[in-house]
Amino acid sequence: MFVYLVAVLAIYYVSPLKWRNFILLVFNLIFYGWGEPFYIVLMVFTIVLDYFAGLVVAHYKSRGNDLAARWAVGIALVLNLAILFFFKYWDLVANTLQHIGIPMPVLELTLPIGISFYTFQTMTYPVDIYRGDAELPKNLVSFGTFVTLFPQLIAGPIIKYKELADQMNYRTHSPEQFASGVQVFMVGLAKKVLLANNLGRLWDVYLATPVSELTVAGAWLGVVAFALQLYFDFSGYSDMAVGMGRMLGFEFLRNFNYPYISKSVTEFWRRWHISLGSWFREYMYIPLGGNRVSKPRLYFNLFLVWAATGIWHGASWNFLIWGLYFAVLVILEKAFLGKLLKKLPALIQHIYTLFLVLVSWAIFAVEDFTQMGGYLRAMFGMAEGGLANSSAWYYFYSFLPMILIGVVASTPLAAKLWSKLPEKAMKIALPVLILGGLVFCTAYLVDATYNPFLYFRF
Repeated sequence: MFVYLVAVLAIYYVSPLKWRNFILLVFNLIFYGWGEPFYIVLMVFTIVLDYFAGLVVAHYKSRGNDLAARWAVGIALVLNLAILFFFKYWDLVANTLQHIGIPMPVLELTLPIGISFYTFQTMTYPVDIYRGDAELPKNLVSFGTFVTLFPQLIAGPIIKYKELADQMNYRTHSPEQFASGVQVFMVGLAKKVLLANNLGRLWDVYLATPVSELTVAGAWLGVVAFALQLYFDFSGYSDMAVGMGRMLGFEFLRNFNYPYISKSVTEFWRRWHISLGSWFREYMYIPLGGNRVSKPRLYFNLFLVWAATGIWHGASWNFLIWGLYFAVLVILEKAFLGKLLKKLPALIQHIYTLFLVLVSWAIFAVEDFTQMGGYLRAMFGMAEGGLANSSAWYYFYSFLPMILIGVVASTPLAAKLWSKLPEKAMKIALPVLILGGLVFCTAYLVDATYNPFLYFRF
């Protein structure tokens, strides 16, 4: 933040316009290689693979050879998914097969940072070329810059080439856009450092609590803390990505839209991780037939999409269960539950949604099945530690102010109050808040040793 980002911005803005994509590409690769230099080779291979796949697809499409173009798209998709499977899921499958007596070597490879994000971004490029939704980039440098953009490289949002193609060739830069980027970046940084990290401490307490000591109140307190931590962690990273993108002249789409105010599970997933939902809808759900099929086929399509959504989140079977859990809920809402919900008071709809989402986060967060079962039993009133104990009350009172701040910050209330301020008051308050946020976040990062990265598995 104080060295790398400043250096990138300084060199970027003093460079001629025609060199800026190349400058960004170099800095993007340095950023990525800082964490795992070896995997730069893998990323470059993926970039070259999909770039030339796009050229081949465009070549055959221009000649009217649709079959050859389809084969080019298919081969590129298979190779991309094979790379993702090898690095992310090989050990999961190997361990599972070993447990049932089938020998398969466990490789224990280090997971390339952000592989799920950049693979999804690159593999859809040949598809968009085939569909005619995107034009070929000017050169390999432009495409490589798109894939490796460091603001969103390791934690999203997922960006499709067609959404950024025009900006790769031409983008505007202005003081107002830069200032807006700084503002959004600081909001994201505050979400991550001041809210997510502090709420994460409470979740860590209950994640480490033995099942025999869990209480009903403690289990719910822990999962509420995790729900808020996850939201502020991920939406914070997304905001920082949007902010840094604006500083460089890019406009990324919004990735979260206050998901915890939803009145159904279906609505929740229109507001949560919007770029991922859009990706699966456009490149899996619609090609499978979408809503234009019979009811049984529709439900089967939803089942497949949600299974894929679940396992995308991590190489552990609890993520598949988590995805199928949402598949059942979304199918039920499409079948009949959605219509019934709309007849109920809004408060009941909110409670219904929050209850089911909180249960889902317990499945998502606890990978060990035995511990997961114990945690879910505790949430449903079968805790071995009883209803509550002194420890649960202690953590409740200790973290109550932070939880209340988190609850309010996860709604549009603060934004609405801010918009009602007089313009003069906004102009005075905004730089004070930005500078204050920077000072507090910096002090926290310098002093604290607790700074988890929830999306390491991606």
